[in-house]
Amino acid sequence: MNMKTNQNINVGVDTGKYQLDIYIRPLDIYFTVENNDKGIKEAVKKIKKYNPNRIVIEATGRLEMPFILACAKANLPFTIANPVHIKRFAGALGQRAKTDKLDAQLIAHYSEAIQPKLSRLKPEKMQAMSDLVSRRNQLLTLQTMEKNRLQIMPKELVMTIKPVLTLFKNLITKVEDKIAKLIESCPEYQAKDMILQSMKGIGKIAAASIISNLPELGYINSKQASALIGVAPMNRDSGRYKGQRKIQGGRPQVRTVLYMAMMSAMQSNPVFKATYQRLLAAGKPKKVAIIACIRKMIVILNSMLRDGVMWEAPKVQN
Repeated sequence: MNMKTNQNINVGVDTGKYQLDIYIRPLDIYFTVENNDKGIKEAVKKIKKYNPNRIVIEATGRLEMPFILACAKANLPFTIANPVHIKRFAGALGQRAKTDKLDAQLIAHYSEAIQPKLSRLKPEKMQAMSDLVSRRNQLLTLQTMEKNRLQIMPKELVMTIKPVLTLFKNLITKVEDKIAKLIESCPEYQAKDMILQSMKGIGKIAAASIISNLPELGYINSKQASALIGVAPMNRDSGRYKGQRKIQGGRPQVRTVLYMAMMSAMQSNPVFKATYQRLLAAGKPKKVAIIACIRKMIVILNSMLRDGVMWEAPKVQN
């Protein structure tokens, strides 16, 4: 049953690795669920009963994504809040105490007072775009293999290779067109795409890969951003990660795309060109220097998306 109410219902969600703390304002309802499929299902069912005007969840990295996707599928109005904005709001209220319940209450209060713009994120579009970027990578690999064969096969067999290359070229163009259409269909993607492509070296494919595979970029800190794609430096001891430096291996699909983007950026973007040359001069191996440049790139892109600024703005500082 849906509880009809004329009240402005705001839901604050504090995300933890293992649990979600949820506060419904102004009804003063507080509950906790596990941050897994079962818990999320239970939370969505309970929240839906109160017809919320807005659900605000603080971006923490990947942890909130399953809940966000569940909200999108249930047609619940939600927005992903930048932790910096929540902190500023807490400062303005003079709130210093921190517990999971207080955090959820604070986020709900922020939602009611600030009324941040609702997200139009469509999980199926993100998935479709990610799949298209993957398919394009596969087609490029096949195209390269055929191009290599063209060099070594006898001339009389060229006619069996050229039509295949034409086919790959057409298929790659079709996939790229589909990616472009998906970006055009969503204002949030368009805004992100414009910011990302303002950096020399980031083309439409790299931008699409970031939008679909790194949806949390712009909501996290620099350390999390480089860990996200697996370019953060890590200490290794006996083949195991130790202490707080234990991170996941990142998302290789985006790393591959950004590696290619960096090849272009080192030619066209003076910032990365200078960084790369400096690292080589310091005796770093080429691959290490490229990874360091990618790390710098992802940190800058993260701050550009966070602040909603184009590449020109950070150029002076770097």
